[in-house]
Amino acid sequence: MTIAASGPSVSAAVTGKGVGPLLRAWRERRRISQLELALRADSSARHISFVETGRSRPSEEMVLRLAERLDVPVRERNALLLAAGYAPRYPETPLDDPALDALRDGLERLIRGYEPYPALVVDAGYTVVAANRGIAMLLEGVPERLMTPAPNAMRLTLHPEGLAPRIRNLREWRGHLLAQMEREIALHRSDRLRALYEEVAAYPVPEAPPGAEPAEPVPYFALPLCIEHAGRTLSFVSSISTFNTPMDVTVAELAIETFLPADPATAKYLHTLAG
Repeated sequence: MTIAASGPSVSAAVTGKGVGPLLRAWRERRRISQLELALRADSSARHISFVETGRSRPSEEMVLRLAERLDVPVRERNALLLAAGYAPRYPETPLDDPALDALRDGLERLIRGYEPYPALVVDAGYTVVAANRGIAMLLEGVPERLMTPAPNAMRLTLHPEGLAPRIRNLREWRGHLLAQMEREIALHRSDRLRALYEEVAAYPVPEAPPGAEPAEPVPYFALPLCIEHAGRTLSFVSSISTFNTPMDVTVAELAIETFLPADPATAKYLHTLAG
C-alpha cells in the first residue's frame, strides 16, 4: 500500500468557558498541583490560580508554555489558544500536500525497509495511510469492502470478517486494543474516535479456532499478536512510534506501528516468503 491522504479532521471543540477551565482540566488529568505546574512553567501558584479561575488572561507565550509543561497534544494546544483569544499556532496540513512530500517519502522508505516484517502508518482515527508488504500478507483474503474507501486498522483487526477469526489470542489482543483506544479517547476527547470505539467494541467475538491455546506456555516478553497465516501460527509484538516535537497537527497525529517476530519460527517463515 502507498501513502493516502487522511480524511478531513474536526478541530477540538472550544467551549465557552474560556482557557482557564481547560487548563485546569489538563492539569488535573496530569495529576499536577498548581504549585508544581508553576515551578515547571517558571510562574507562581497564585498566577496559575488566577488563570484557571479567569481572573487573569494568560499571554500567548504563557498558554504555550503551560501546554508544553502539561504535555498537551498539538491539536489541543490550538484549542487552548483559541479559548484564550489567540490564533492557532500549529497548522494542519493535508497529508497529500506537496509540503509533506519529504515526510511521505520518508515514511514509505521506513516501512519498506522493515520488510519482510509488517509495518504500517495510521492517523489519529486509526485510518491506515501507508502499509508495507508484510501487512498486505496478513490481510490476504480480507473482503474488499473492509479495505475501501480507506482501511481502518481497528476495523480490519476486530471485524468478524477481518483478521479477528485468524487471531489465536483474540480476547487478549482485543482487550489490549480497546484499552488503547480508551486511553486515546480520554486524552483527545474525539467524537470520531469514540464512534469507532463503540463500533468495534460491539463486534461479536468469533469462537476461538481449534488449537487456539498453545500446548505449552511461551515466555513472551510482551503480549504477542498470535495470528494464523496459511496454516501456521505467527507471533508478533508491536511497537508504536510518533514524531518528536511535531509542529503540525497532521504530523503529530501520525503513528508508525511495526511488528517484530516474537519467536524464531515466525522470523524464518517471513524471510522464506520474501525469498
